Amino acid sequence: MATTLTINGEQVSVNAPPDMPLLWVLRDMIGMTGTKFGCGIAQCGACTVHIDGKPVRSCVLPVSAVRDRPITTIEGIGATQAGARVQKAWLDLEVIQCGYCQSGQIMAAAALLTATPNPDDSDIDAAMAGNICRCGTYVRIRAAIRQAASGRQS
Repeated sequence: MATTLTINGEQVSVNAPPDMPLLWVLRDMIGMTGTKFGCGIAQCGACTVHIDGKPVRSCVLPVSAVRDRPITTIEGIGATQAGARVQKAWLDLEVIQCGYCQSGQIMAAAALLTATPNPDDSDIDAAMAGNICRCGTYVRIRAAIRQAASGRQS
């Protein structure tokens, strides 16, 4: 089924079955491999993208559910104010270890800062819950979110 999606501000046409998960449309049909497959059951957060500015798990979201709604991926999040601050803080504080989960972590953090510009620890915990990092970079993730929220540079 031909579907036109708006991804990172650009329209893209794909011929995908309506029940195909958005993750596979992004990765396999469009070639945007920044969004990662982790668990396939929406539990780990590696596949997080924004739909209408809200973080969602793309591994279980059928492409038919997003037709006319704007999609932002890790490839495009740096064009947003919150996304650019989060990416800079991630680099400044060397958050990434293996890096596999980090696109999902960054997407969740950018959504948090867009909704709550000055989050406290409970806001951070709630927003980042379900984003699993097997390397255990949670302390650096929290510090990077705080830095991005404050606008300070390291």
